[in-house]
Amino acid sequence: MVRGSLNNLISRSLSLAGKWQQQQLRRLNIHEYQGAELMGKHGINVPRGVAVSSVEEVNKAIKDVFPNENELVVKSQILAGGRGLGTFKNGLKGGVHIVKTDQAADIAGKMLGQILVTKQTGPQGKLVSKVYLCEKLSLVNEMYFAITLDRKTAGPLIISCRKGGTSIEDLAEKFPDMIVKVPVDVFEGLTDEGAAKVVDGLAPKVADRNKSIEQVKNLYKLFCECDCTLLEINPMAETADNQLVAADAKLNFDDNAAYRRKEIFALRDTTQEDPREVAASKADLNYIGLDGEIGCMVNGAGLAMATMDIIKLHGGTPANFLDVGGNASENQVVEAFNILTADDKVKAILVNIFGGIMKCDVIASGIVNAARQVALKVPVVVRLEGTNVDLGKRILKESGLTLITADDLDDAAQKAVKAAYK
Repeated sequence: MVRGSLNNLISRSLSLAGKWQQQQLRRLNIHEYQGAELMGKHGINVPRGVAVSSVEEVNKAIKDVFPNENELVVKSQILAGGRGLGTFKNGLKGGVHIVKTDQAADIAGKMLGQILVTKQTGPQGKLVSKVYLCEKLSLVNEMYFAITLDRKTAGPLIISCRKGGTSIEDLAEKFPDMIVKVPVDVFEGLTDEGAAKVVDGLAPKVADRNKSIEQVKNLYKLFCECDCTLLEINPMAETADNQLVAADAKLNFDDNAAYRRKEIFALRDTTQEDPREVAASKADLNYIGLDGEIGCMVNGAGLAMATMDIIKLHGGTPANFLDVGGNASENQVVEAFNILTADDKVKAILVNIFGGIMKCDVIASGIVNAARQVALKVPVVVRLEGTNVDLGKRILKESGLTLITADDLDDAAQKAVKAAYK
């Protein structure tokens, strides 16, 4: 079963809410088994299933939960799509298998503790710490369903398609008329008429129409009540007993709602995330890892983008986007350097600070302390401008450290590129 990522289908309509905010929106992503449990609590039909983390737990689950099942679905749990077509580094093909019940423990054992590589993980893959055992449903039809945020209509957008279980991007490209989009007025909510349009887009063959409409309304209620930014089911399936069932579950949540959705945000699996981004999040820094060799530390997202662009202009490649914000403390600057230097690919660091609320002397003191604590092994280029810039430059000069200073951004970028690739 393949999860469509919606990247191509809704790239123009995906909400960019929060783009202008200082705090990076990571949009919490949870595992399939966690999403299925959440759906079940909101009255949505989901397969009977249990997540396990060892072969012993597999055998216990078979005995306690699936004593009369002849076949089971064994699903690797990682925060990435394309699992079904993925490959484990130990050679096992596919992260989703339908097997005889007595073979489930063997297959799960080959998945647990192994690295699964899919089209969304990159070549490094992701570690499988849990597998999801599900009952094998007798499916008569597979469809696609999603709710996302639409910038154009400034509200939720429900997407349905009468075909599912495969890449929604491919379907949208080949059969655009199959994609049905139903915008929802946030003040009016999802009406019976709107829910009926969604069901017509799904075009169920055997499922009861009225019950299907109720399922769609329950899904929309979950989306709103849980502050989702994405709810995607691929496939939404019909079973032989005329039920509409969410046979997959992908849910993302707005980080701005963390304060009121503590039970959901407690589900966050940091082992599936870039450890540098996790460390940055804990330090209240905005960090996104990239593939280049020049580490960037700036204050402000716009300045970060300009810094990365000018590095590229002079022939270099940025290793990250790291924004310390407008009111970072000296300790946060030290932590920023710890994160930058933890990346083995970084060959030089460019610090580009325009002091407004963020004072240049605070940044300078943080740089000096960081250099002494982490024993910098790569060149550091520093460009300071703005509030307390003279004091900041004096702190750097009197530190006795070998730092490369720059007069302006263009000068800083050239010096960083030269230092990284000399």
